[in-house]
Formats: sequence, C-alpha cells, structure tokens
Amino acid sequence: MQSATQTASASGARIWTGRVLTALALLFLLFDSGIKILNLAPAVQGTVGLGFQPSVVVPIGIVLLVCAILYIIPRTAILGAVLLTGYLGGAVASQVRAGNPLFSHVLFPVYFAFLVWGGLYLRDARLRALVPLRRSNQQ
Repeated sequence: MQSATQTASASGARIWTGRVLTALALLFLLFDSGIKILNLAPAVQGTVGLGFQPSVVVPIGIVLLVCAILYIIPRTAILGAVLLTGYLGGAVASQVRAGNPLFSHVLFPVYFAFLVWGGLYLRDARLRALVPLRRSNQQ
C-alpha cells in the first residue's frame, strides 16, 4: 500500500502538471483569439487561405475567446473543453478542405485537443471520476 504522503505527493504533481498543460493551452488560445479579434494580418491571411471571407475572422476570434474563458473557469471547464473540441473539429475540417498536409496542419488541432483534455483530466477530479483510466492489471 502507498502511504498517505506518497498519495498526496502524486496527487499534487498530477494537479500541477495539469495546470501547466492548461496554461500552455490557454496561452495559445488567448494569442490565437487575440490576433483574430484585433483582425491582424496573419490571422486574416490564414483564414482567407482556408477559404473563408475576411469578415468572419473577428467572430471566429470571439467564439474562441468565449470557449477559452469557459475552459479556464473551474465550474465550466468541462463545458469549455467540449466547446473547444467542436471548434478544433471545425479547424480539422477546414484544413482537410484546403488540402493541407496531414501531420503538420490537419492533425495539429487533434494534438491540441489532447493538450486541452489532458490538462483538464489531470487537474479536475470530476472528469477523472467520469472517465477513469486504469491499468489493465488492476481489478
């Protein structure tokens, strides 16, 4: 059996790892939504390059910002992650439609979704209770 100190230490490390992953995801989300809301040239060029009209850049940025805010608030974090998953699914579809390379462009939103959900899973006991991941040799 593990001692209470070892369990608390593992739990603390898990939570801090989740917070770091969440912070990394959040920094990217805030940066991405910020350049879209400010309608900066790289965001407009990237969006137009995917076949969208320039007029949708700011609304997309606002949607992303709302999802990021919901993700960072503990009470709405799971809802935020679900909404971000939908947003990232749209990003995958847009990349596929544009014919971009698989591993660098099409799958980047999938990699990012793992970061979002991984950070949340490590820091939120409610999600761990809902989706318990166990080793196969445990009973």
